[in-house]
Amino acid sequence: MLLHDTALIFGRYARQTLRSKFQILFGVLMPLLYLFLFGPLLTRLPLGSRGSSWQVLVPGLLLQLGLFGSLFAGFSIIIEKNYGVMERMRVTPVSRLALLLGRVLRDAALFVFQAVLLVLAALLVGLRAPLAGVLIGFAFIALLTVSLGSLSYTVAMKVDRPSEFGPIVNAVSMPSMLLSGLMLPMTLAPGWLDFLSHFMPLRYLVDAIRDAYVGQYATAAMLYGVLVALGFAALAVTVGTRVFRKAGA
Repeated sequence: MLLHDTALIFGRYARQTLRSKFQILFGVLMPLLYLFLFGPLLTRLPLGSRGSSWQVLVPGLLLQLGLFGSLFAGFSIIIEKNYGVMERMRVTPVSRLALLLGRVLRDAALFVFQAVLLVLAALLVGLRAPLAGVLIGFAFIALLTVSLGSLSYTVAMKVDRPSEFGPIVNAVSMPSMLLSGLMLPMTLAPGWLDFLSHFMPLRYLVDAIRDAYVGQYATAAMLYGVLVALGFAALAVTVGTRVFRKAGA
């Protein structure tokens, strides 16, 4: 029943996404701008065992893609509430967990597709990374999307207007980007800033993907990244499911 309901919700929102070519391509625009305009500035930066500048930058851009895309996903819930879509779903027997999973899995599929486009573009400008490492990066993007998408939908269920939702998202997204080392490894930062970054879950994911992009899989960073990604996803989905059930969505 859960799988059937999840597939039903996933299909509904996937069809909506496929009808909007603008949504598919526009989401990857900002990471592409960073890739082509910011990436060349890092080519002479001493990164040591971190690999080339592209092996440092591209993992960060992948997570940036998932970060901003999934955090803003909750706007769709607010629109649906205002147009009565959520009210109509409320009277159906569809699993409340499926209502959440169908949405976040659609988001994960979309952002992984955009991540593929970003990696292909990065290959053209000089990225060299093992295939296994690239695939691991896609898995982390999917988990991050499930986590942040679930939290975004959860917050959106609690507010009624986009003007309330937007500031909450910005308050989360900017510190997450600045303290996680998306653009540069936090080991290059002052000690106090590096210390603060360890309280940011996203930092462990970006460190893990950077290890994967240089072919290092059995590392402490990879272990911490996997544990944080899985734990964060489980927690976010659990919280989101409870809110959907209480709201009778």
